[in-house]
Formats: sequence, structure tokens, C-alpha cells
Amino acid sequence: MDADVDLNLYGERIGVLGPFSPDLSTLQRIQFGHSTSIPFENLDVLLGRPILLDVASLQSKLVDGHRGGYCFEQNGLMLEMLRAVGFDAVPLSGRVRIGVGRDFMPTRTHLFVKVRLDGEEWLVDGGVGGMSLTAPIRFVVDEEQETPHDRRRIVRDNGVYYHQTQMGEDWVDVYEFTGEEMPLIDREVGNWWTSTNPRSKFKQSLFCALARPNGERIGLLDRTFTHRRGAEILRKIEIDDVPTLEKVLLEEFGLDVPCGFDFGLWESPR
Repeated sequence: MDADVDLNLYGERIGVLGPFSPDLSTLQRIQFGHSTSIPFENLDVLLGRPILLDVASLQSKLVDGHRGGYCFEQNGLMLEMLRAVGFDAVPLSGRVRIGVGRDFMPTRTHLFVKVRLDGEEWLVDGGVGGMSLTAPIRFVVDEEQETPHDRRRIVRDNGVYYHQTQMGEDWVDVYEFTGEEMPLIDREVGNWWTSTNPRSKFKQSLFCALARPNGERIGLLDRTFTHRRGAEILRKIEIDDVPTLEKVLLEEFGLDVPCGFDFGLWESPR
């Protein structure tokens, strides 16, 4: 076990008490607890702070600091915690396709995790925003799988796998992948581009998302807060000023941000 990994603190952060053992029940508890406790967010990217991927930095920010992060942080942390438990966990790369047609090629800058367990392969992912998994899913093709928040499946087309979720009557792509591993050096390159390039969506907009234990999800895109269950919108709030933004971040996502910082939302039209 890495000396920097503290499973007990991580378990407290995600509401999962030990003992931890490399079995399916523990994998399910970790995936659910992680996605319902640690918000997906890019505040530090917009604040111009470096995004560090070493284990000590991930634990300091997401666990000790009660912050969130995006895929390289979320799934980088989960990867190390799963390995510390004793799981055979492998980092995989993908291309996020939420809201993107298959005629467009997005960057390969998504990190998620594959776990080999008792002769089966499972996918876990706490870092794809409002589509983050809340239960591991089997890495099998054309099998609809229920999770606490939605139904998922993996399909294969032209040699590429597509992780999909059901929204209403439709199946929509979450991301595509080939099964290629994503070692730390590749994650560092992708993280650098994602957190610093002006063309990165994380440099252009404010994102927050969190799954709630009751099957609902909340999300923030720039000045629009949304609370939903599946495709059904339960609440929608348009944020008009910085104090309201700070209140939403703190009360809905548990994120305490620098007083008065507007993340560029009122500098120019978005």
C-alpha cells in the first residue's frame, strides 16, 4: 500500500466504513459512496491553480480538503484507493461524447477504471460529471444494466466501445473507448491540456455535479443550477449574482469558494 493512501479517511469522506476487502460488495459501496459524496467540479481550473495528480495531492484536496475535481482527480484517487484495498484496477482512457455527435472527434482526455474481479471485468467511474456511475457495471456488450440512478449499457461499433445511458426513451453516448490503458504519464499530459488550454471546456465554463443518494442528481453549468431525476427536471435556478452562486456551491455541493470570485461568469456573455 502506498504510504500516502489512507483508506480510513477516504472511507469517512465517502461514508463507507471498513473493513475493506476486494469483493463486489466493497466495489459497489465505494462507487456509490464516492459519486454521492465527492462533487465533480473544475473550480481550481478557473481559479488558475495547478491540478496535481500525485496520490498525496489528490488525497489532500478531495479527502482532507473536502473538495471535488474532474476525471483525472476523481478516478485517479479511486484508482489508488481500489488498489490499496487489493483490487486489480487498471486506468483506461476514453473520449467524452456527452452532447457530441459521432461525426465529431473529441480529445482522448477521459480517465476511468476497469476492475478485474473473480473472472469478470467491471467499469467504475466517478468523474464524468452528471453522468458519473453510482454502481460498477460489467464490461460486457449489449447488456442493459440497472444502477441506483439510471440504466447503462455498453455497445460496440466499428471496433469502438460506447458507454451509454438511457435518458427517457433514448440511449445517449457518455463516452467511447477502446480498452487502451492510460498510464500516469498520459494522464499528466491530458490533465495539462485539459486544465490549461483555452480551448478546453474546463477553461471556458463552470461545472459542478453530484449524485444524491436518493437517486437524484444536481448540476451547475455556469449560471444554471439543475436538480433532476433521470431526464425529469425537478428544479432549475438561474443564478444572477456572486452571493447566490456562493450559496449554491456551499449549500448544494458543499464547496466553499473564495469570497467574491465570479469565475468570469459576469465578465462577458457565455
